[in-house]
Amino acid sequence: MDPTTIVDLSHKLNSNVQIYPGDPQFSCRPYATIVKDGYSVHSVSLGSHTGTHIDAPSHFFADGTTIDQIPLSSLFAPLVIVDLRKNHLQDRQAITWACLKPYAELMSPGVVLVLHTGWYAHWGSPKYFEHPFITRDTAEKIVERGVRIVGVDTLSPDETEYQGVGGLQGFGAHEVFLGVGGMIVENLTGLDNLQGQTHIGLVPLNLEGCDGSPVRAFAWKAM
Repeated sequence: MDPTTIVDLSHKLNSNVQIYPGDPQFSCRPYATIVKDGYSVHSVSLGSHTGTHIDAPSHFFADGTTIDQIPLSSLFAPLVIVDLRKNHLQDRQAITWACLKPYAELMSPGVVLVLHTGWYAHWGSPKYFEHPFITRDTAEKIVERGVRIVGVDTLSPDETEYQGVGGLQGFGAHEVFLGVGGMIVENLTGLDNLQGQTHIGLVPLNLEGCDGSPVRAFAWKAM
């Protein structure tokens, strides 16, 4: 790893973090302060799918692998970027296999496949909920090629129901990816800053029995 080539792909966790509708809100508040106590400690409260995070199989499957059972070695891997910006994806547009087929030969066991839609530019606005989404059959074709970790720069790989709009497609992508023991990384950011980075690292908290975790996601160039 060449540390000078590291690019952070994680959103900051702060009061502006965008939360999936219905999930616990994020808070980080002073518990002890240097002025009052001589040292600083914060109280942090958040859901397991807050900010840039990874879904473990147990997010959708009761007998699925939990986040603490996932080997860290599997979360450092070659990076394959699918640049969908040229597709000019619209609000709630389905991402079909036709969009990904040109990259099919790059999909193989052991890689992390990241879909770069550019939608993270809408982070913090209502439009972020209107993101494009992966169809079930597209997800099936991805896993057929051996890919087990898929990352998106959106709130979810599935359509998000927001204020009574959308969500009719269900959770097909989640069910397919997690159903084969795979993982999903959501809310990636900073993909525009990549300049030939070849690998990605995803570092979750070691939360025993948990269905996911915020991650510090970053990419780098192999030496």
